[in-house]
Amino acid sequence: MVRRDRAAGRGPGAGRRASTRPARTAGAGGAAAGELAGHRNRLRELIAPIVESAGYDLEDLSISRAGRRHVLRIIVDGDGGVSLDTVAELSREISAALDDAEDSGGQFTEREYVLEVSSPGVDRPLTHPRHWRRNIGRLISVTAGDRAVTGRLTAADDDTVVLDVAGTPIEVRYADLGPGRVQVEFGRSGELADDDLAEFPEDPEDEEDEE
Repeated sequence: MVRRDRAAGRGPGAGRRASTRPARTAGAGGAAAGELAGHRNRLRELIAPIVESAGYDLEDLSISRAGRRHVLRIIVDGDGGVSLDTVAELSREISAALDDAEDSGGQFTEREYVLEVSSPGVDRPLTHPRHWRRNIGRLISVTAGDRAVTGRLTAADDDTVVLDVAGTPIEVRYADLGPGRVQVEFGRSGELADDDLAEFPEDPEDEEDEE
């Protein structure tokens, strides 16, 4: 996790997936639910262009309360995935934009807040054509028409997907699909990204055995 603490003057540190940033408190009190919704819309207008100009999609933006703070969570994704360097760079750019917005009118919230930027996990439901396209080759469970199926996604375009269900290809239009769920297959190395594999360093004894 990359953490930025402006008050303490610390710079970004090494991390894996999310970037968090405490920001200054603009005043006392909290925002009501309606105010949070308004903040969310203004934040999307502020943050979406930053993410899109970098070639990525703003998949989700949410605000929640955590004690005396608000947590601003931003999920970004792209056709080639999102690297740790990209997460860190987007976090810096979004953080700077939030600072500018606060300086010019306090656009976010009266409470201190934490910014988290991350890529989606495998538990993210597939609800848009781009989600399906980015998961070709994975095992997917989904409601297709009036039945639940589990099959390997072999193709996806703007109108339909093709699932291999027990060796039989099934083409389904998005209009007939419910949200897809990626099934984690621990026996397939492709389920783990490079940064996930980095969590499991090689055993030195194994290297000695290879020699």
